[in-house]
Amino acid sequence: MLPAIHFWMGYPAPVAIGTTLFAVIFTAISGGYGHLIRKNLDVRATLRLGGFGILGVLLGSWLFTLLTNHVKLLGLILGLAFLWPAIRMSWEGLGRGAMPKKEGSSIPEHKWGFSIFGFIIGLLTGIVGLGGGYALVPGLIYLYGAPVYITMGTSLATMIPLAVVGSGIKLTQGYVAIGAGLLLAAGTVVGAQVGAAIIKKFKPNTLKLIFGLYFLYVSVKFITSYFGIMIW
Repeated sequence: MLPAIHFWMGYPAPVAIGTTLFAVIFTAISGGYGHLIRKNLDVRATLRLGGFGILGVLLGSWLFTLLTNHVKLLGLILGLAFLWPAIRMSWEGLGRGAMPKKEGSSIPEHKWGFSIFGFIIGLLTGIVGLGGGYALVPGLIYLYGAPVYITMGTSLATMIPLAVVGSGIKLTQGYVAIGAGLLLAAGTVVGAQVGAAIIKKFKPNTLKLIFGLYFLYVSVKFITSYFGIMIW
């Protein structure tokens, strides 16, 4: 959503960030519920990631206010945030990385690991306003050995409290285009339900490749924009 709002609809980066985070509330609720009823969600991990993530959002939102006058730098940070997961997921999606692990119904227990990771995700959410997929999905897969399908639902559910707190702060700061946010939310609510219903029709490596290539495109677009090079 963020690249579409910023590059194709012409919203300034700070407003695109706030509006995206606002729309993510509805996407996360819809998708999280869809995955919950299909048992593609680890509730235990979600609660710990989301709880500590809120603390990160508060700090990240404060740092965001320091960056709003440096729009190009903010875009560069966005691009760099996408880069690692893009390369890693694309590589494994092509079957060049580690062999796929057996899928399960939960994420291995890592109490303090989840706490620290949740805080970092919250921090990034407060600064760059993105949904958790770009960092939560690859992070849970590669750092904690999470099953791919369970990771999708868990990342969406984790984003609910983070998006509520983060977008609430950005709304009071005037960085949310409510009309655009609601239109985006209407589309993504439907899309999130469809995605939750069909996700298991795709192989894990196929999902990694889809996510990875998209993240790589977005990353390159943000980074080249910082240097004055615009790509479609």
